[in-house]
Amino acid sequence: MFWGYVRTNPKKFFFAVVAVVFLTWLLFDDYGLVTRISMEAEHRRLLHEQEAGQRRIQLNEERIRHAADPDSIEKAARERYNFRREGERLYIIRNE
Repeated sequence: MFWGYVRTNPKKFFFAVVAVVFLTWLLFDDYGLVTRISMEAEHRRLLHEQEAGQRRIQLNEERIRHAADPDSIEKAARERYNFRREGERLYIIRNE
């Protein structure tokens, strides 16, 4: 039955095969539609990473600008090194 159709309509079969090969090439080639979609998703992910990096840079620059302030030095000493003021109690809570 299939070969009978091919023998009676060789041009239609040829164009159908060419169309299938073209669509396969269009979808799955190195620059095909599937690759393009995955590249766009990766591009969006990288843009979000870049924006997060820019925010971290801005926060670090802000911290550097205020690093010489006495209040920021005291805050860093209290948070990082558990320093305290005279007459002040310090409670350290550890999550285990």
